[in-house]
Amino acid sequence: MTVTPHHDALLKIMMVMSAADGRQRDHELNVIADLARNLPVFRSVTADDLVEALHAADHLLSETDGIEGLVEETCAVLPQPLRETAYALAVEVAASDLQASEEELRLLEVLRDTMALDPLLTAAIEASARVRYRRDPGATGATGTTGV
Repeated sequence: MTVTPHHDALLKIMMVMSAADGRQRDHELNVIADLARNLPVFRSVTADDLVEALHAADHLLSETDGIEGLVEETCAVLPQPLRETAYALAVEVAASDLQASEEELRLLEVLRDTMALDPLLTAAIEASARVRYRRDPGATGATGTTGV
């Protein structure tokens, strides 16, 4: 099966989040690949199609000047339930390195506004990520949470 416009949009949102702070970390790219391989929303997409779509999204990011325009264009193809999914995926990528940057937090704000998401829903998604990515308070060097 080929990648549908909504699959493409979800992948672009994750790639945009990964690049929001000006550098794409291998860890974040691995998280995106894991999410794309394991989540039900991507179940009908083959591994080869996912790789191709991720490369296309990465190329688009390198060609784009304005993230906000890309976000608006990308979100426009998503129905409401998948807008919620897109936000959850973006939060997952931002939280995966255990510290959300100012740029990542700003992008989450742009996503919330662009997709007109329910503030209670976005707060719940963010709280869920904080709980999942919380560090062991007894571990050496553990400080705080993700900032998401």
